Amino acid sequence: MILANGALRAQVEPDWGGALVRFERTAGGVAQPLFRPWRPEPDDSSMPPDPNRLACYPLLPWSNRISRGGFVCEGRRIELQRNRSDEPWPIHGSGWQRPWRVEDSGEDYALLSLEEFARDGYCYRASLQYLLGADALDVRLSATNTGPWTLPFGLGLHPFFPRDADTRLYAPAREVWLNDGRTPLPRQLAPVPERWRFGGARPLPGDCVDHGFAGWSGEAWICWPRRGLRLELRADVERFVLYTPTDADYFCFEPVDHAIDAVNLPGGAGVHGMTLLASGQSLHRQFRFSVRDDAG
Repeated sequence: MILANGALRAQVEPDWGGALVRFERTAGGVAQPLFRPWRPEPDDSSMPPDPNRLACYPLLPWSNRISRGGFVCEGRRIELQRNRSDEPWPIHGSGWQRPWRVEDSGEDYALLSLEEFARDGYCYRASLQYLLGADALDVRLSATNTGPWTLPFGLGLHPFFPRDADTRLYAPAREVWLNDGRTPLPRQLAPVPERWRFGGARPLPGDCVDHGFAGWSGEAWICWPRRGLRLELRADVERFVLYTPTDADYFCFEPVDHAIDAVNLPGGAGVHGMTLLASGQSLHRQFRFSVRDDAG
């Protein structure tokens, strides 16, 4: 499904987790990728492809990893199954691995929905809207608890961005969850060290960062000086996950509303950004990606 308005173009694949496979600006007849585009490979004859090779996908009803095989909420043990063979923990919820239904669409928008049922886990109804404006992509994500008991919900997006040698990031945050260096699971909340302070538009670190940050303003910029482009992000969340694999042509900046493994951190899920939803209650999040020219 192609969304276009002249300057911007996005391709949505509802069957592939409601994901975007590309988001780009067209200038002078040349496509300038804003998210890393999906590039089919010979093994893609078996569809759908690995979601981590796409441009962006939704995160719900929680993001990143959950340890201990699940968690306890209001005295009830919720068991979560591993959902990737290459991960020792459940990761990114279920929305990214489900086909979504197209509820409505037009030249510059698409409205998708998803119904999820797990007998002893998360049951929810989700809505995902993509809308192209003159210079921005708006993404609206919501989830309604349709199960019989209260559960912690969290939402976010998992975009992949092109990375050049001079790519810069602005994303001020107060704290970061440090890990033990062997797994990305959080161990200690600490002030952001100098090398990861993105209070000014600065180059991405050369080492592999795979951490959750807290106390974020909800505003970020990604600058590509050589291409004269800047992508501004505004989100109604206060956390993000930054992933910078070494020797890669992409990086991930994931706006989310909760910490990694929030359900198992001291104090519980609600303390760390998740929202406890009783049956019938809903959670909504909005994300805007605005395109700007940038002289560097």
